[in-house]
Formats: sequence, structure tokens, C-alpha cells
Amino acid sequence: MTPRIEPLQPPYDPEVAERLAALSAPGTEPIRLFRTFARNLPMAAGLNAWGRYYLSRQLSLSLRDRELVIDRVTARCGCDYEWGVHIAVFGERAGLTEEQVRSVAHGTPADPCWTGHDALVLEAVDALHDTATIGDPLWSRLSAELSEAQLLDLCLLSGWYHAISYAANAARVTPEDWAPRLADAR
Repeated sequence: MTPRIEPLQPPYDPEVAERLAALSAPGTEPIRLFRTFARNLPMAAGLNAWGRYYLSRQLSLSLRDRELVIDRVTARCGCDYEWGVHIAVFGERAGLTEEQVRSVAHGTPADPCWTGHDALVLEAVDALHDTATIGDPLWSRLSAELSEAQLLDLCLLSGWYHAISYAANAARVTPEDWAPRLADAR
């Protein structure tokens, strides 16, 4: 598919270069999503603070829980772009096996590859995706495993990556060449 909003291409004007550097990992080229978001510099600046928090050690969730949330949300939203980037960059660091990558993309929390904790996190993401809330029985089980800070982070992280998925899908951001696609996980 042809992108609806073309990512900016180098050379970048100084303000764009500064914003892209802030959004990107040090020493890396800015990804297509960031170059697309840089078409709206005030928005990209706002994204920077939230994105930095969600990918930092300040987030109360573990790296694995964070990636389970992001990978499940982006898969459920059908966002090849963001799912592929996170699987490629963080999947191994989060300890995801090939079976778990397939399951997070196309399976269910009941798949045998998940621990009880992982399944609980995935159930929460699915509930938020399907109903925009978490019912009392699931909330009780989550509260037994996660702190209030973690519960809040799980909810907002899910919503944040819904928004990222919506924007990437609607703008038709072309997946990165080095990132897997949802169809690859079948």
C-alpha cells in the first residue's frame, strides 16, 4: 500500500532533525513512523515525552509485561508496522519464544505457551481492546499480581499503543524492511 502521509526524507531542516533525534535511539536512523509524525512537529514533541516514559525504566511494568501489552495491542489492531518494530527490537530482550510471538499475534491468553502471569496480562489487554474496560473478576485477579501503579500503566500503555496503531494504520506507514509482519507469525 502507498503511504497516505509520506515520511520526511533527509536532509532534514534543523528543527525536524532535532525532533527526530529526540524520538530516536542514539546513533540510529529515525524510523518511518517518527519521520511521518515529524510532519506535525508540535504533536511529535508531545509524543516524545509519553514515548520516552513508556520505554524507560520509570514505567512500573517489567520489560516483558510492557512488550506483552504493546505486542498484543498492536496485533489486535492489525498494526503490522508497530508490532513488527517491537518484535524485532524488543522481542528477544523480553524473552519471547517463537511460539509466544505466534500466540501474541494470532492466539489467545489460554494458549499453553503462557505462564499464568503472562496470560493475565494478555487477558487484560484483550478486555480493554474488546470492551474499553476491565470487569471486576479480572480486575481482582490483576490486583493480586500488580500494584496500582502497574495497573494504571497497563491501562494507559494499552491506550497509547491503540493510538499509535490507529495513526500508523490510517497513515499507511510502510513497515520497516528489517521488521517482521503479522503474517510471518502464522
